[in-house]
Amino acid sequence: MPISSLPSPYGIGTFGKAAYEYADFLKESGQKYWQVLPLGPTSYGDSPYQSFSTFAGNPYFIDLDMLIEDGLLKKEEVAFRDWGSDPRHVDYGKIYENRIEVLSIAKERGWDRDAARFRAFAEKNSRWLEKYAMFMALKRLNNMAPWTEWKNHGESAEDSEKLRRDAELFEYIQFLFFEQWNKLKSYINGLGILVFGDLPIYVAMDSADVWSEPEMFRIGKDFVPEVVAGVPPDYFDENGQLWGNPIYDYEKMKSTGYEWWIRRVGAATGLFDVIRFDHFRGFASYWEVPYGSDTAKTGRWVKGPGMDLVGMLTSWFHGTEFIAEDLGILTDDVYQLLEDSGLPGMRVLEFAFDPEADSTYLPHKYRRSCVCYAGSHDNPPIRLWKEIEKPETVQFAKDYLGISEEEGFNTGMIRGGMSSVAALFITQMQDWLELGEGCRMNAPGNPYGNWQWRMLPGEADDRLAKRIYTMTKRYGREA
Repeated sequence: MPISSLPSPYGIGTFGKAAYEYADFLKESGQKYWQVLPLGPTSYGDSPYQSFSTFAGNPYFIDLDMLIEDGLLKKEEVAFRDWGSDPRHVDYGKIYENRIEVLSIAKERGWDRDAARFRAFAEKNSRWLEKYAMFMALKRLNNMAPWTEWKNHGESAEDSEKLRRDAELFEYIQFLFFEQWNKLKSYINGLGILVFGDLPIYVAMDSADVWSEPEMFRIGKDFVPEVVAGVPPDYFDENGQLWGNPIYDYEKMKSTGYEWWIRRVGAATGLFDVIRFDHFRGFASYWEVPYGSDTAKTGRWVKGPGMDLVGMLTSWFHGTEFIAEDLGILTDDVYQLLEDSGLPGMRVLEFAFDPEADSTYLPHKYRRSCVCYAGSHDNPPIRLWKEIEKPETVQFAKDYLGISEEEGFNTGMIRGGMSSVAALFITQMQDWLELGEGCRMNAPGNPYGNWQWRMLPGEADDRLAKRIYTMTKRYGREA
């Protein structure tokens, strides 16, 4: 359940009242984990996997009602603004137009009042905070253009003052983000629930991470990438997926003892109790595409850092639970890395039921050490999957799982994962709500219309909590 998908009166889910109520709902439902999407500030396309910083938090998740209660905002300063008219979907254009402006009002009221607490936060996070804040200030000065296109670096006195004010603003916004998130996470953990988060394997080219440390990436003269990341043609897209992220200079990183990765994963352990390595197969071998290519078809496989990096991270952060997102085109080196690392991989039910294939995703082939998903955020919700999938695939799922009309297809699919031997079973909130068309979180390969779905107020009610708890207890998974 992404934070952005929670109900709120201001256009997007936040760390406010609805998040606490959802945590209570999970407790009532007998759940042990809440998996969220990455929490970083999103850039063009609104994807949480393309962030302006791997260390910073998304300003959109700061709850405005909490700021009103704290005396940093007045109700009338936020109520008149247009946050979007569709409670089912985020209107990112409206959020972008209004959110930073409102948070700047809060900063003016809180800058002096919160000075001591802010200084403590800034000192603790000095390794990344100042660079991120200046990066965002420079982007604002240059009409949010990518940093590789900046012409104005604030040489004039007027620009210098504007940069100073904006840098203070973005530092203070991070102070608010982490104050609210840490309070919410403590509440969630106090209910006996662990927060499960994703760590994207790559960072965005247009990010403070690449801007401030370009030597860690394979970037040539004039800051043009030599190669970019993607995946070859697959289940999702016949042209592959051209992500465009810069590729790491793993030799340089190794020479520093992977210090950059230690900092990055260390920051993630401050946000989450459980971390999933997104695109885990990229640590074994990754698909690199020459810069300027139109599709990912022109790429090639290149050997990754393997256990040299993965083993160092899992041993360095030995108290953290890690999971490998081992989806995509899997080769022997990926299977070997998964075995050597000892990390549980993923099994997705929606991939299991091709009657012509002997799929490893069928539940009777699971090992205990895996995480079963009905479908991930990149898959359609179960109801939509049933509508768009081949009839023979849907029929195989019904036959294999013994789904009856009385039980219902959604419930039967969830039961199939819940009753499996997988150590952990996760499904999207849309699946319990039996939502279909218009409620998919992300369609890989499609750059528009993603990351918008929201739950409506009242949908996570006591009746649903009881239904979830009943099935969870039946299969011995209750908290």
